[in-house]
Amino acid sequence: MERHSEIVRQWRLLLALEGRARGLTLNEAQNEAGDGVSERTIRRDFDALGQAGFPIETSKRDGKTVFVLNREVFKGVAATGFSLSELCALHLSRTVLIAVAGGPFRESLASAFEKLYDALPPAMWKFIESLPDALGAKEHATRPRNPASAKSVDALMQAILSRRRVRMRYHSFSSQQIKDYLIEPYRLAYAQGGLYLQAFVPDYSEMRTFAVQRIEQAVALEESFNPVESAEADVFPHSLGAFSGTPERVVIEFTAAEAPYVREREFHASQTIDDLPGGRIRLTLNVVIDWELQAWVMGFGPAAKVIAPAAFATRIVESLEETRATYLRTE
Repeated sequence: MERHSEIVRQWRLLLALEGRARGLTLNEAQNEAGDGVSERTIRRDFDALGQAGFPIETSKRDGKTVFVLNREVFKGVAATGFSLSELCALHLSRTVLIAVAGGPFRESLASAFEKLYDALPPAMWKFIESLPDALGAKEHATRPRNPASAKSVDALMQAILSRRRVRMRYHSFSSQQIKDYLIEPYRLAYAQGGLYLQAFVPDYSEMRTFAVQRIEQAVALEESFNPVESAEADVFPHSLGAFSGTPERVVIEFTAAEAPYVREREFHASQTIDDLPGGRIRLTLNVVIDWELQAWVMGFGPAAKVIAPAAFATRIVESLEETRATYLRTE
């Protein structure tokens, strides 16, 4: 952890240098690095950056030593359209990007970063390569075992951008059949570790959501379409998962022991929290009552109790009874 803090501090100094054409005095660098950092540590940080290949030079300003970044070496970065800080930030976030995008985008992300590597000398990349060690990201635990094919994603993206209809073959879990659809694709959306297609289905005269990994074939047609409705700005805004529908007022009470955990997180933008006697709290959400919400509530066990709507509370009780019966069932 100490090494990670050092790397992040040096990165902050590097970005501060890039943003100050006149350079940084030791005192200014200390302010950028944070409280409690000594001048000796700052000097060591600048030496480490210099050894990594960053051209940090010194000059005098008002009788004080000033550290200046020579920008000539970053012409390659400028040619890519990135500033040094943007390039470093993008590289730092690559573990997050790979964890989020994954699947059909993994190879494209790797290719993009390889092209960016040509913008800086190898010695500098050795330093920048250590940045992701300070930031980790875990891929979503429930991502599809068989991710969407790059071919399907490319076909859908082209159709979305050109507003062309798509003939699609899809494995429907609800009907347990392989079905053919004529669709008007609106957007690809990432949620819950998977990629989803939001599309209008003329045969049903409604918007539907399809799991992209279950699309067996997608072919863009020559016929174009005019959007019948605009997709919502946010992805599945009324759901805790990847579902669409009409939101309802949901009220859940939590025990005093669970209250601190609930308080520190935002589960949905609509949530409000009210205090109850004995340290308990009441969480109110305006969301779609779907399987994701039910699984989330049940995950708290006896620490959570649905107050409203009554039908949702009944559904959870029934599910618990079915679960209990499963465990009591004998062969």
